[in-house]
Amino acid sequence: MDRLISLEPTNLVTIRIEPGQKCYGVLTLRNVMYTMPVAFRIQPMNKARYTVKPQLGIISPLSTLTVEIVYQLPVGSNLPDFFPHCDDSFLLHSVVVPGAAIKDAKSSFDEVSSDWFTTRKKQVFIDSGIKIMFVGSPVLVQLVVGGSMDEIREVLEWSDPAWNPVGSVDSNGQSLLHIAIAQSRPDIVQLLLEFQPDVESQSRFDSSPLEAAAAAGESLIVELLLARKANTERSEASTWGPIHLALGGGHLEVLKLLLLKGANVNALTKDGNTALHLAVEKRRKDCARLLLANGAEPDIRNARDGDTPVHVAAGLGDEQMVKLLLQKGANKDIRNKSGKTAYDVAAEYGHTRLFDALKLGDSLCVAARKGEMRTIQRLIENGAVINGKDQHGWTALHRASFKGKIEVVRMLIDKGIDIDAKDEDGYTALHCAVESGNTDVSELLVKKGADIEARTSKGVTPLQIAESFHYAGITRILIHGGATKDGNQNMKNMAPVASPYGSNGKMGREVTESMKRKKQQPRPRVMRSSFD
Repeated sequence: MDRLISLEPTNLVTIRIEPGQKCYGVLTLRNVMYTMPVAFRIQPMNKARYTVKPQLGIISPLSTLTVEIVYQLPVGSNLPDFFPHCDDSFLLHSVVVPGAAIKDAKSSFDEVSSDWFTTRKKQVFIDSGIKIMFVGSPVLVQLVVGGSMDEIREVLEWSDPAWNPVGSVDSNGQSLLHIAIAQSRPDIVQLLLEFQPDVESQSRFDSSPLEAAAAAGESLIVELLLARKANTERSEASTWGPIHLALGGGHLEVLKLLLLKGANVNALTKDGNTALHLAVEKRRKDCARLLLANGAEPDIRNARDGDTPVHVAAGLGDEQMVKLLLQKGANKDIRNKSGKTAYDVAAEYGHTRLFDALKLGDSLCVAARKGEMRTIQRLIENGAVINGKDQHGWTALHRASFKGKIEVVRMLIDKGIDIDAKDEDGYTALHCAVESGNTDVSELLVKKGADIEARTSKGVTPLQIAESFHYAGITRILIHGGATKDGNQNMKNMAPVASPYGSNGKMGREVTESMKRKKQQPRPRVMRSSFD
């Protein structure tokens, strides 16, 4: 016989440490004798640190008794000197007491004599195998701060799940997840997630773990939290949501992950800004492109000033951002709460280089389309950039050529406009003049040195367009000017567009309106149209 008493479930006693609370654990003793009662005595080796209740007792055959072990923290500390394990131990004495009286299967302290354990008879057993493990919030917090992976797992596994050890917080209310995120420890986050913590728990700064990870740029941690269905939207108490925090820190990879998992690209901060507002404010063109590619609305006005992202970009004088927003369809004529357009804001701050993109460029294109030469002269004198493009990438020369305004075309060329400038689809002014059937303008452009072999982004030359529309006169002009028929076979393989829609899917209104005026039948194929 090796023992009279077994320890259940093991010889390890977990003592929970919590600030301001009694620190204790329990140990269950089982009498393994079938017919004999057994007396026991538990003695801590460090009597000043531990109290055992009851320290002595009698257990009836095959019965159990629960012992409470109370720990006294060192003065001025909320943690043991050593944790989670320590060298403290206990001695368990046990002896068979055949004639002992037992009341309700257990004996009181007074019924046990210490002399029973001092005899040197063989029936007295001594067991020193009782070990101590400290658990509790302060213990787990310190282990997470220290990065002790094995010990964190051990404490979580041995802790009573009834008190939710993975939900422990530090003295400032920070959860274990928040602490691991602050330590940049995705391995610890992954370990904690195995024990099902609340992934929406708020920190003392009113941020969720996902918001904290996004702000820190911890892409791997963000990915782990998203895999656990962490909410991608702004938590109620937070000022910014995950996508705003990622953008604020310039963490492009985190922003990609959030958008991939369905984060609302147009979500608002507490003060009513979108992520696109913030990208513009931070001058993060890469982030702005990503947001716009994922459906960001460029015309949302913020709550404070009613500014759209274009207003913000105009106020900063960020020409590239303004052009990007306009290219993606932003409306530059929206007025903020002060009644100002983006142009007004740019003018207020003296950002003259934005004037063309925000106002003068459009006015120049409109004047060119209408053939208003005096207006064109005045706009250029007032600072309009002659090679400026509208949001579709058309210059004034594109507009005038498409509308057949030959005098305007001549004037713009004389003033040095780029005769071969291309729009977003690769069309030059010559492509536009040919497609709209303007023979005189086409001839003038050829004489002025326009690139006859220029190709659109789909590889189409002016000659191919002229032949597809059966414009014999323009075809002769282009061939006389040096255009070759190389590549016409490519044109045969192109699918005809048997509708009055241009290549970008917008109605060619100018073409159809002119047809109505001339009472002509619509042309069978239209490859390009105006965007007015």
